[in-house]
Amino acid sequence: MFVGLNELLGETAEKPEAGKLTLLCAAKTDASFLVHHFLSFYLKGGCKVCFVAMVQSFSHYNFVAQKLGVSLAAAKEKGQLVFLEGLKASNSILFGDGQQSDEANPFQFISGDGSNLRALHDCIRAALIPGAGDSWGPPVLMVDDLGVLLSLDVRLTHILDFIHYCRVTINTQLKGNVVVMVRSSEDSEDEENERLAKSLQHQSHRILWAKGLATGFCKEVHGELTIIQRGSWETGAESDLLRVYQYKIQDKNVSFFARGMSAAVL
Repeated sequence: MFVGLNELLGETAEKPEAGKLTLLCAAKTDASFLVHHFLSFYLKGGCKVCFVAMVQSFSHYNFVAQKLGVSLAAAKEKGQLVFLEGLKASNSILFGDGQQSDEANPFQFISGDGSNLRALHDCIRAALIPGAGDSWGPPVLMVDDLGVLLSLDVRLTHILDFIHYCRVTINTQLKGNVVVMVRSSEDSEDEENERLAKSLQHQSHRILWAKGLATGFCKEVHGELTIIQRGSWETGAESDLLRVYQYKIQDKNVSFFARGMSAAVL
């Protein structure tokens, strides 16, 4: 049986969950399809989205979103999407000519010791607080990829503090959602990144972990996705629910199926 990610998660664009932290993990594979899915899912659901992009440009995300039936340019124009292009801002700060812009840069912490992410938090908060006449659904913060901040010399403790305050603002105060991508691998030599990933795993309500196949490349199976739904008193589940699927990435969608049920086997 081949199904989509919405069916696996039991969500609909008309009624997305609220107040949750979803962690997207990638191990030895490109799991950007998860980021594209959630971005298009929340925009289609009418949510106000603040997207902090540290990996790719706006044009890249917009190109993929158009294949999924969403225009990021149109969403920006009508105020539904606030796109913080961290990749571009970082390059400007690190390799620019040193001229100061009239507009405050929420990524200015990169030029310092990386300890003060308050400006970035305040920018996100201002973007997602409902304004007069706003009719958007629950606000959403998305970050791709949080681990990039470590590469920009931001300390792990400061990144975790930043996520904590974002969760207080968005999950608790605004009853919205936070979706964060990190790259992680059990045999990685990047200890700081692994500590970041493990800390986020403990905080998350839901984890989607994409991994490459241990057997190597396969035309019909591109990877394996583990979905962990944390048990809580709210849902009445005492233990975590763990499900494992294999997937194949196609031009405009991703199909999921039980292990051993790919076209290569059937």
